[in-house]
Amino acid sequence: MALRKIVTVGDPILTKVCRPVTKFDQKLAILIEDMIETMHDANGVGLAGPQVGILRRVCIVEDSEGEIIELVNPEVVEVSEETQTGLEGCLSLPGKYGIVTRPENRDPMHQNSTVIFLRRSLNRLPT
Repeated sequence: MALRKIVTVGDPILTKVCRPVTKFDQKLAILIEDMIETMHDANGVGLAGPQVGILRRVCIVEDSEGEIIELVNPEVVEVSEETQTGLEGCLSLPGKYGIVTRPENRDPMHQNSTVIFLRRSLNRLPT
């Protein structure tokens, strides 16, 4: 595993549309492992491909119990009407925080690094 450089605001890669992941191979597994290590090193709870310079639809999220959720080609298929509001930061905006309101429950359809299709309810993720 290796630490990757986190891209910060102002870099045009953060404004581009990501391409779907089409190859589920060792390269993807290494990318996800590197993203996890990079996120933990930066004290984050989530990290997306563009934030490490990769224009692919892949992100990782750490839930409130410390479980890492791999989201490959995610598509939100349902959100709750209930919301949660909290202070949130972004690893691409170091030192900046804001109050963010999000749906309390989000159900993305996604794949993981082994091509398995999943639908998981992401309830009360840390903001």
